[in-house]
Amino acid sequence: MMGHKLSKISLAILSATTLGMTSSALAQESQSGKVQNDVEVIEVAGIRGSLTSALAEERNAPNLVEVIQAEDIGKLPDQNLAEVLENITGIQITRSAGVGTGVQIRGTDANRTEINGVSTVGSGAGRSGIDFEDVSASIIAGVEVTKAPQAKTIEGSVGGTINLRTIRPLGLSETLAAFRVQGEDSSLSTDGVKPRLSGTFGDNWENDHGKFGVVISGSYAEQDVTAFRPRADRDNLVRSDSGLASAQSFHYLPIQFLIQDYDNFEYETKNFAGSFEWAPNSRSKFWFDAIINDQDRREESSRVQASGVSDLIGVSVPTEFETIDFGSLDGIDLGSIQAALKGIIPVQSDGSDGNLRLSSDTSSRATKSKIFRLGGEYLGDNFKISAELSSSSSDSATPRIDTTLNFVNPNAVIGSANDNGTPFEYDLSGGALAFGIAFGAANAPAPADLLDPANYRLQAVAVANNTNENTEDAARIDLSYDLNMSIFTTLDAGYRYNKTSSVSNVVGSNVSLSSMADSPSGDMFANILTTGPANFNAADGRALYIKDFLLVDPELVGSDPDRVFTALADAITAHGGSKPLNTPTSSVAGFYDISESTNALYAQANFEAGMFRGNLGVRYIKTDLDSTGNRSVNGDVVAETTSSDYSFVLPRINLAADVTDDLVLRAAFGKDIRRPNFSDLSSSYTFSTSPNPPVAGGNPYLKPEVVTSFDISADWYFAEAAVVSIGYFHKTRKDVHVGQQDDPYSEPVTGYRDIVGPVCEQGGIWNPIALINVFGPVSSDVGVCVPFSSIINDTKDTTQKGIEMAFQYDLSAFEDELGWASGFGVVANYTIQEFSGGEAVNTSASRPSQVFAASTGGTGSLEVTAVQGLLNLSENAYNFTLYYEKYGLSARMRYTWREGFRSNDFGSTSSYPWGFPVVQEDRGQLNASISYDVSDQLNIGIEAVNLTESDVRQSCVNEGALLCFQGLTDRRITFGASYRF
Repeated sequence: MMGHKLSKISLAILSATTLGMTSSALAQESQSGKVQNDVEVIEVAGIRGSLTSALAEERNAPNLVEVIQAEDIGKLPDQNLAEVLENITGIQITRSAGVGTGVQIRGTDANRTEINGVSTVGSGAGRSGIDFEDVSASIIAGVEVTKAPQAKTIEGSVGGTINLRTIRPLGLSETLAAFRVQGEDSSLSTDGVKPRLSGTFGDNWENDHGKFGVVISGSYAEQDVTAFRPRADRDNLVRSDSGLASAQSFHYLPIQFLIQDYDNFEYETKNFAGSFEWAPNSRSKFWFDAIINDQDRREESSRVQASGVSDLIGVSVPTEFETIDFGSLDGIDLGSIQAALKGIIPVQSDGSDGNLRLSSDTSSRATKSKIFRLGGEYLGDNFKISAELSSSSSDSATPRIDTTLNFVNPNAVIGSANDNGTPFEYDLSGGALAFGIAFGAANAPAPADLLDPANYRLQAVAVANNTNENTEDAARIDLSYDLNMSIFTTLDAGYRYNKTSSVSNVVGSNVSLSSMADSPSGDMFANILTTGPANFNAADGRALYIKDFLLVDPELVGSDPDRVFTALADAITAHGGSKPLNTPTSSVAGFYDISESTNALYAQANFEAGMFRGNLGVRYIKTDLDSTGNRSVNGDVVAETTSSDYSFVLPRINLAADVTDDLVLRAAFGKDIRRPNFSDLSSSYTFSTSPNPPVAGGNPYLKPEVVTSFDISADWYFAEAAVVSIGYFHKTRKDVHVGQQDDPYSEPVTGYRDIVGPVCEQGGIWNPIALINVFGPVSSDVGVCVPFSSIINDTKDTTQKGIEMAFQYDLSAFEDELGWASGFGVVANYTIQEFSGGEAVNTSASRPSQVFAASTGGTGSLEVTAVQGLLNLSENAYNFTLYYEKYGLSARMRYTWREGFRSNDFGSTSSYPWGFPVVQEDRGQLNASISYDVSDQLNIGIEAVNLTESDVRQSCVNEGALLCFQGLTDRRITFGASYRF
């Protein structure tokens, strides 16, 4: 490593690598187990310094790791931890309303997240650990991603293990005090600038009892994020020979459903991180870490639906069409077909569908998570022993009062149902899924009618306060022994015990009101109504959209839910309806209690001989599992506990070869497992009052996935703080957890399903509380067959393989020749990967099967199947970062691009359109930041996320086929100042 003067910032940040890491840029242990003192370190100052430090750590690691260091206290490259990780080769992220929430390492979400080497637990049913939106990047000093595990690496990851590191207090050379104030503004939000505050204090001292150190970090942040997500369903069929009034000389796809989704999330996040270290002498050290997070995410979203327009496919004639090429699935050419592009959907003579339906979506999440770590180590003459206790917990509640109103058009015929018709106009051209009210059509309402509470009827209320309690308590002991052998330097061995539990409780109350006799009018609860968002055109300037309407105030639901519940319940009672709104109660079908205990042993021999270094070892685990849930047996609900156990032997080998001073070759082989998500192990069923979403069922006998990995790579450090690298990875995955959906049969002409339970002979599962809606002749009744989804172990092995390439270089060595231009630098990476194999398939739903028959020139129904593949995997992805740092100016611009991928995130529906996951099309995003050192202490700056406001486009069936979903996301600007004392 290059010799540079050590600054307090370098110590503060690099010290995070000295404990619990597989490698360190600060120190190398000698064969005697003692730490050498004459170690040169790299100064961490700004962008260039953080990149240099991270590169040195990666270079000296015995296994394949990727590292990001903060360029200053509380200053990682991005505000959001998921977006921080997007800088790393082989990592892509998924976003919710434009905010990074999911991380895919080498094409998979099945990863682990640790903080200072301690396992974390998430807020829901997943296994990947803490939600990235729950932790502020400002309290994290560095991020390490382990792609090739050692025997000592805790099991549970397919793609990699993410370790978030905080500052270690005994590494500080001077008192550390820093504070940061920022404001964030969203281009689509109407709430203005939101504050961000963070600060860090750290110091250490020495007395007769040894050396003591403490670091305390805290942050407070508010965030308002918004996205517009229009949707258009065209999964029905009008055949040319159907005899319908709307028939053309060709088959075509009519409008089945239209939706205008407005997603808005209000975040309030509080984070605290504290570390205390005590070294009584040069041989022993003790530590205690506490990380406490408090996340309050309120959803204030709304939906505007053109509901029931499917009833009008026989009379609504499109004015323009477009050609849809479905491409092929599993080698079957699905042909092409015409689809409705523009038109007006009129009101029927009896005033029935399509109707205007307004919903408030308020599924908020309040999560409190805690991570504690207590341990110590002792360094002997030829050994080192450490012991640690840790506890991670996450308690979450998801309160909501979701409501749906029907607009009763006063200019159309009003009958006994509360969903009389409204005419709609749609224009899906130019890639914009736009629709609005056809005010110029016959029997259309006036704009003022949409603001009159008396023209609204309460159609449905869903009240819930679901809870999830996840915990993991662990104890471990690790021993490193000096072997004094010519090749093998040390032997590492250890034992870890952990007990993990997840308890989910669904608490709710639902009521569906379809008749005028049961549903009160809006003027009976006008005090909780508000006008809906009027800025749905803010992202793309569309002229056709719905505004100036009323809905139950979603902000009021978050601030005063009791008032909203009481107002709705009183209105239903005063109206004299037959279906009251009851107080929420626990749902026996939505409960599960999963408990696991795991014993793990590992042994690992570390070696070094000539240019070779590395380790080889094995990890043995045994897990016992109990799953308690509720099932319906002959109409009675009974509690049932299922027990199972499994054990695995996981060999792991890592080899590095320092071929020259500048060239490092690496190879790795290892096995790991991925345990099923907790909800997938549940034996309970959860039913919805809607007939559209599938009923999710678990499988307590689901086996862990087993992954066998091989890596090989070459890194050429061709200049100071520069590298060119290329690597190949190959993963064979056995017993992959895949989703399977069984759809109910729909009658081709009417679309009716089986409404006679309790058995669904032709597919699906009987839902006794779902409103029949358009799936039967009596829409106001309940009980209908709905889709059934579950998770299974794929019976065939799957393979993931790919190539990762990276480049890092700056011009600082050419200062004499280039002057100011020597401040430029580049970081770039490219990943190529693919997925193959597997046997689990998705199958086209009933209506799409009829469409595929028509698009291929046939009649009747053509059921199409396709191997499911891996969700969220982009075959090609790259990042390119250009930065400049000189004269106190620090600027960075990063463009991230990923190829299209299959996704199950497509708005307000949870069932697969057409029977297959949607394809999220290719997308790039540009982020940028610039800051200036006003003085040695004061820095001011501004950051921008999604500068070009890149939208999300999702297609059904295949990439580039039928555009069915859009995501119009915001641009977020953060500005502020930081001060170091």
